[in-house]
Amino acid sequence: MAEVLSSGVASARNVAPCCSSSSSAPSPRPSSRQLRRIALKLHGCGGLSVRRSQPRVAGGTAGVARASKNMLDDPFDFGEDEDLEYGDLMSEGKQGVEPPRPRKDKNSKYGFLDFPGYHNLEIASLGLYVRKDVRRCLCWVAGGVYENLLFFPVIKLLKARYPGVKVDIVTSARGKQVYEMNKYVNKAYAFDVDAEWVEPVELNEFIGVLRDQYYDMVLSTKYAGFKHCTTLYMIGGRTRRISYVLPYHSEWVSNSFLTTSLMPPRENLADGGYHMYKELIDYLAQPGNGVPEQAVPMMEVGVPKRVRAVATSKYTEAGVEAGKFVVFHGVESDSGASMQTKGDSDSLLPPEFWAKLKASAGTSVLVVIPNMKDKKKVIAACGDDVHVVFITTPGQLGAIIRDSAGVVSTNTAAVQIAIAFNKPSVAIFGSDEKASLFVPPLAKKCKVVTSKTGKLADVEVDEAISAWKSAYLGQLALTA
Repeated sequence: MAEVLSSGVASARNVAPCCSSSSSAPSPRPSSRQLRRIALKLHGCGGLSVRRSQPRVAGGTAGVARASKNMLDDPFDFGEDEDLEYGDLMSEGKQGVEPPRPRKDKNSKYGFLDFPGYHNLEIASLGLYVRKDVRRCLCWVAGGVYENLLFFPVIKLLKARYPGVKVDIVTSARGKQVYEMNKYVNKAYAFDVDAEWVEPVELNEFIGVLRDQYYDMVLSTKYAGFKHCTTLYMIGGRTRRISYVLPYHSEWVSNSFLTTSLMPPRENLADGGYHMYKELIDYLAQPGNGVPEQAVPMMEVGVPKRVRAVATSKYTEAGVEAGKFVVFHGVESDSGASMQTKGDSDSLLPPEFWAKLKASAGTSVLVVIPNMKDKKKVIAACGDDVHVVFITTPGQLGAIIRDSAGVVSTNTAAVQIAIAFNKPSVAIFGSDEKASLFVPPLAKKCKVVTSKTGKLADVEVDEAISAWKSAYLGQLALTA
């Protein structure tokens, strides 16, 4: 057998095999790389080979993806074979349609489809190993409604970079509500992703549910310590496990359990504003072998018909008609459904401010409140003729904004939804710095009003009124 293998290796390297007689010394045992090369040739690759696409390696600068060698991977994997050349087979361009799987033979006692998906060598796609195809992707998204809403461009980028990929989400219960506005998400799981301590029984059960999906890639926007790194490692991610890590975090932990670690220049990821996931987007959009650099998509939201029907009944009951009211969002409340961002805690205004703004709105006003106990405060400040609606989910808020004439809001999810629907809007911020971070540069219909003192409570009402009139009258001029 050794003579056959050695002759195969020699022929694969275009070297004439040495003929040996029965009295000659036995051929040396072939190395593991030689055996792998022979196996690929016998498997039908015809000596062609594929160069694996590795993530870009850079120094430890902030905001740059760092490739890492996983110490817990196959101990017999000694790295790339420098002598192995695969050519262009399954190595260039984007992934194609997933190869069909043969039907399960019910009469067979040893049906190969009884094995878990992607663990059957007979039908596994070569592109899964060579081109790093991604058929299933899991995104572990930390934060609430606002942070998950800003994750929409990342999901759209994944769909563009890996055609046919199924994207699943793990996020908080509040954050899960956002994905009823995203048509690209296959499934969303509710889990306490921001908790510092989770019961081991609950965590192990949830990991078991995720492992059954056999994900090719696992992304995480939560800063990964030892516990979170091991969680991602146990979930799977056969080709890639990517997560944010702190700059002072132990490199041994990330190198052992992650394939790529991202280091942003800030401890609070939400402080980055609209571009809070810049490092992750740069990593996913980088060019590959035969794949150009991907363009960063804009945020895209949609509202299902059932959600629109519920929202329509709510604002109709409140006394307004579609297209003839302006939405006020950002009333001061202690509710967890205010849809604020973790990067701007000073983003709510008292009812007295909205009462002054309502007097000069020029159209019907619909005030959105996250808690029913706030309704009395709003009516007391704005008068009995004000229209108030109780909304706690981003889907219903999106449906109301979609049917409105415009939006006036503080730094809440309503600003991003209004920009996505291209509605005339006024965004009120506590400082110019926050406004530059959270308002995308292409938001042409969004007027920004900021406080001169750095506190949102000191913002001038007259500036907000003039900004709304400018945005609203400009929209009327365009539609006339």
